[in-house]
Amino acid sequence: MNIPSLDLQAQHSLLHQEILTAIERVMKTQVFILGPDVKNLEERIAAYSGSTFGIGVSSGTDALLVSLMALEVGPGDEVIVPDYSFFATAGVVSRVGATPVFVDIDPATYNIDPQKIESAITPRTKAIIAVHLFGQCADMGPILQLARTRGLKIIEDAAQAIGAAYRDGRRAGSIGDVGCLSFFPSKNLGAMGDGGMVVTNDAVLAEKIAILRVHGAKPKYFHKNIGGNFRLDTIQAAVLNVKLDHLDEWTRRRRENAKKYQQFFREAGLAAPAVCLPESVYENDGVHHPHIYNQFVLRTLRRDELRQHLRQAGISSEVYYPVPFHAQECFQNLGYARSDFPAATRAAQETLAIPIYPELTDDQMQTVVCAIKDFYHV
Repeated sequence: MNIPSLDLQAQHSLLHQEILTAIERVMKTQVFILGPDVKNLEERIAAYSGSTFGIGVSSGTDALLVSLMALEVGPGDEVIVPDYSFFATAGVVSRVGATPVFVDIDPATYNIDPQKIESAITPRTKAIIAVHLFGQCADMGPILQLARTRGLKIIEDAAQAIGAAYRDGRRAGSIGDVGCLSFFPSKNLGAMGDGGMVVTNDAVLAEKIAILRVHGAKPKYFHKNIGGNFRLDTIQAAVLNVKLDHLDEWTRRRRENAKKYQQFFREAGLAAPAVCLPESVYENDGVHHPHIYNQFVLRTLRRDELRQHLRQAGISSEVYYPVPFHAQECFQNLGYARSDFPAATRAAQETLAIPIYPELTDDQMQTVVCAIKDFYHV
């Protein structure tokens, strides 16, 4: 049995005609840049995320980049980021001329450890990027309190967490100054290409980001600021408007699959230290969607050998992310030692994501668990 990490064909086969109809409508109108489809999606995603404003942009990376630009982060500034995340989280900080300052992660959630942030703050610190990794919100309460006390801005990198809720019920992206979403095809709400969005409750920031995404022009051809070409394609917006209707059901199935995995691993006798299952830390807080499982990430012994074993059994898996930021070649000038971030380093060495997509069947999940059991000779 071949089991992919993600089966987009299974998802799109059910939506094929709806998506074609939406694309054909855009083709008939010939409105390919911004327009009503983008506006509709912006309003719907903002409401879904518990925010007032949504600004469609070209990718999750550009959502982060334009947010930093709107907050006027630049040369001489520092931005605190977790040491373990997708590269864009730190890369965009360098792109605006600022310096990323790395902080270790909570080993249970893989999100930034709030207790380690304050010691990283200097007079040059301007913002904190809190990543909601793998579909679960970072612990935003203490981060917000610290930011207010120190006068810092908060950017939520919610690229993997659309619809996930913090323990107080607020959804990812609506808690800080701005929230950044990604519609990369592998996300829970994925486009047919790149796409992203910034959500915020700040009208002034929303207006500034909307101007920056069109080269900083308002009106057209008149530039008070330098922006970029960060627009969300109309066709992608049309596709996403179709898929958004199904997002809650897909999230329900992902969460259901996560519960079944917990049961199957328990029945197989697989437990720590050989295999540690992901923790949903807000599960008992009574909130809707405390973890949306963009990824189902195990912490395992002999990770690379296990991955090879699964590959031979026809089971795909992924490593997110094998090199923490402080160990990346492009950041060696920042002067960190390899021992500075033990939790991030361990996560990079031990984590493995197994399939969790909504269309996954019980038989497929049991096949995955049996293959892992076979590897550890339980």
